[in-house]
Amino acid sequence: MCGIVGYVGNKKASPILINGLSKLEYRGYDSAGIATIESDGIKILKDKGRVSNLENIKEMASISGTVGIAHTRWATHGKPSKENAHPHFDNSNLFAVVHNGIIENYNELREFLINNGYKFYSQTDTEVIPNLVHFYFEQTNDVLTALKKTCNDLKGSYAIELIYKHTPNNLYVAKKDSPMVIGVSENENFVASDIPAVLNYTKKFYFLKDKEFAVLSKDEVKFYDFELNQIQKDIKEIDWDENSVTKNGYDDFMLKEIYEQPDSVRKTINSRLSDTGSYDFKDISIDKDYLTTINKIYIIACGTAMHAGLSAKSIIEKLCKISTEVDVASEFRYREPLIDNHTLCIFISQSGETADTIAALKLSKECGAKTIAITNVIGSSITREADYSILTYAGPEIAVASTKAYTAQVTILSMLAINFAEILGRCDEKVLEKVKQDVLSLPTKLENVLGTANSVKDIALKIYNEHDIFFIGRGIDHPIAMEGSLKLKEISYIHSDAYASGELKHGPIALIEDNTTVISIYTDAKLLQKSISNTQEVITRGAKSIVITNQNLDNNKFDYVIQIPEISEFLSPILAIVPLQFLAYYIAKQKNLDVDKPRNLAKSVTVE
Repeated sequence: MCGIVGYVGNKKASPILINGLSKLEYRGYDSAGIATIESDGIKILKDKGRVSNLENIKEMASISGTVGIAHTRWATHGKPSKENAHPHFDNSNLFAVVHNGIIENYNELREFLINNGYKFYSQTDTEVIPNLVHFYFEQTNDVLTALKKTCNDLKGSYAIELIYKHTPNNLYVAKKDSPMVIGVSENENFVASDIPAVLNYTKKFYFLKDKEFAVLSKDEVKFYDFELNQIQKDIKEIDWDENSVTKNGYDDFMLKEIYEQPDSVRKTINSRLSDTGSYDFKDISIDKDYLTTINKIYIIACGTAMHAGLSAKSIIEKLCKISTEVDVASEFRYREPLIDNHTLCIFISQSGETADTIAALKLSKECGAKTIAITNVIGSSITREADYSILTYAGPEIAVASTKAYTAQVTILSMLAINFAEILGRCDEKVLEKVKQDVLSLPTKLENVLGTANSVKDIALKIYNEHDIFFIGRGIDHPIAMEGSLKLKEISYIHSDAYASGELKHGPIALIEDNTTVISIYTDAKLLQKSISNTQEVITRGAKSIVITNQNLDNNKFDYVIQIPEISEFLSPILAIVPLQFLAYYIAKQKNLDVDKPRNLAKSVTVE
C-alpha cells in the first residue's frame, strides 16, 4: 500500500516526482524518497515522515537529473525510518529500485544473496530486488533480462521501478498483483501506482497486465511479456479533470468529496440512463435466461465498499427475489464458499486494486461463477479479471476515508437491481417505476442534505471529546449505522460500534450509561415505531440521543434530530450517510487531526 512515481523526459525530474508523491500520500505516508540519475551516478534522497519532509531536504536543490523514481511508504517490512524508506540501492550503487507490494519469500532470497556476498542495510523485503538484479546482470549484462530473472524468483506482489546508472535515459518497470499505470506525453513519459499522480501532465495512459514489463525513454515506451517478447498495447484516455485532484478551495479533500456527491451520483446515473428512461446494462450481457438460473448472488468487498453491498442487499432481494449474501473479501475465500455456475458474484472496489477482493474474484471464476466488478477506476486490475465491469463516476477520491465512492456504489448497485428486476418481471411495475423516479431525484436531494452541515457541526462541537459512541438502526438502517461508525473510527479515533437496534437488549445495552452518545437512523416507515422504542431504551438509561431521519417525529423526545429528504427506503443509505460523514469530519477537525490521512490507514489496500 505504497505510492510510486517515475519520470523520464527533458525536464528536471525531482519537482515532478515530488508533486506526484504529494498526490499519492493517501496510499502511504510514513516515509518517502526519490532517486535520480545524475552526471556522477544515481543520487538517492529519502526521509522518515511525510513527503514535505523529503521536499525540504537541503540537497534536493542540487539534483538535476531528468530520469527518476520516487516512493511514499506505508510500512509492511521494517519500521518507518530513513533506512527503511525507498528507494533502495544494490551493493554497488548501480541500480536503484522502488517497489509497491510484498515479497513473500524475501527471507530465502536475502539468505541466498548474503551467501553470495551481498550485504543488507534495511529491514525491508524490497532491498532484495536491486541486489538480485545486480546478481543476474553480472551474468547477462542486460538490464531487462536481469529484471526478468529477478521477477521469476519473486513470490508475492510487486510494482517495480528500476533505474540503472549506465542507461541514463531509461526507466524499467515490472508488475504483478500491484497497480501501475504508464502515462505518455510529448518528449516525456511517466509511471505511477495511480492516475492522480500524473493527471496534470497527461490524460493518456497504458495499463500493464500482470507479469508484463516496460522500458521507458522520453520518446517511447516498449512493452514486453514475461518471456520478453515485445508486445503492443492500446492507449486509453482518462477524462478526469485536473481540479479533481486538488482541494479547489476546500480545507480538506474529504470535505470537498462530501460536497461532490450530488455531481458524482448524477454522473453515475447518467452513465447508465438511456434516452427512453430505462437503464442500459447491455454491455454486461445478462439476460432473463441466465437470471432465472441464479440461486444466489454474492456481493464481496472490504470496508466501506462492503457496507455499500449490505445497503444494496435489500433492494436486490425485494425487487429481484434472489437470495443475496454479502461477505467480507478477506474472509470469503478461506471459508470454502458454495459457488457454482448458478452463482452471480459482484465485487466492489473503489480503486479496483484491493488485493483481498481480487483474490476472491479469481476464486469465484475458478468455481464457475459469473463475475461483475464495480469500480471507480477504468483499466484497474479488477476490471481485467472480471467477466464484466461497471464503472462508477465519482472521479478521483483522494481522502483515505471514502465518501463519494460509497454513494456512487450504492447508486449503481440500486440501478443494477432495478434492471435485473425489470428483466425478471417479479416485481410490481408501479413499485419499480417509483424507485426509478426516486433514483432520478437523488442528486437534488443530496444537495438538500448538504444543508445539514452547520447543524451537524454544532453537534460535533458538543460530543468530540467522547470516548465511546454507538450507532443503531433496523433493516436497511443497520448498514448505514455500520458505515457511519466506520467513518467516525477512521478519522476521529473515537471508539464506536454499530448494532442492529433489536440486538441492543441481547448484550450491548450493558455498555450504555449516563451521557453515552447513541446515534439512531430511521428511514424505513414500516420499522419506525420499533426503532423509536429501541432509542427510548437507551435514553431511559441516560444516553444522549442523535437521530438521522426522513420521518415525521416528535423532536422533543430526542436531544438532536437531523432531518433528511424522504425517499424510498432502498435508496435511503445514499442520503442518510451524508450527515454521518459530516459528523466524523467535524469531530476530527475539532480534535486537530489529519482528516485526509488518518493514522495507520492507506487508501488502497493492495496487500493481504
